[in-house]
Amino acid sequence: MKILIVDDEPLARERIREMLKRESQVEFVEEAQNGGEAVEFVRHLKPDVVFLDIQMPDMDGFQVLETLDVKKMARVPAIVFVTAYDQYALRAFEFHAVDYLLKPFDRERFAEMLALVKERIRRQDGDDEYQRRMFSLLEKMNQSPPEYLEWLTIRKDERIKLLRVEDIHWIEAQGNYVSLKFDGNAEMLRETMDNLENQLNPKTFVRVHRSAIINVSRIKELQVWARGEYRILMKDGKTFTLSRSYRSRLNKFLNNRLL
Repeated sequence: MKILIVDDEPLARERIREMLKRESQVEFVEEAQNGGEAVEFVRHLKPDVVFLDIQMPDMDGFQVLETLDVKKMARVPAIVFVTAYDQYALRAFEFHAVDYLLKPFDRERFAEMLALVKERIRRQDGDDEYQRRMFSLLEKMNQSPPEYLEWLTIRKDERIKLLRVEDIHWIEAQGNYVSLKFDGNAEMLRETMDNLENQLNPKTFVRVHRSAIINVSRIKELQVWARGEYRILMKDGKTFTLSRSYRSRLNKFLNNRLL
């Protein structure tokens, strides 16, 4: 098997590479540290298996698969999604992933996954059913309206909190995390603003700044400032300045009522 490991964290790539050392069927292992590299490696190396991180800075794992023109590929690699967060599990299997590894995983779980991968590859020899399913799925994705997040999960030690997305007032960037504001409390989620914005319904959530996304139902009023700038006052008293570069997004939501 030719293996491609895609993850922006070096330690995560090393963890998978270390576990593969015992596998006699592994021919070679290549690594990509972002989505752009992953696309190029898949096109040129034609790996049998891709361990694909979901959350990466330039494009997420789902965008990598959407970017690849799989119809031009002789074989579609077996995809194993890898992530520290389980809210993406259902979407991963919509891509007919062979498996979904939730970090941190142990050797027993890794061995279980490899067994599934080997079975997938064995069944692909002389059988293109897997490719047909992937092609059909991507065609439907291009034709059907996008699905947006309805729930988020926050893992804390041995507990997992289930949060309804529509209850979020606003979201702010906090380094490698985002702060989610709810009634009377806030939660931290390890996620990028770009990835989260792509998963939120634009009829409800609008990005008003590089580091801020707001729930429009929580807006109290817009205040016109000098030079055509706007100040957004939320119902809980929080204020945001509407960045010029993001003004068109709110303007579109308001049916072009902003001057």
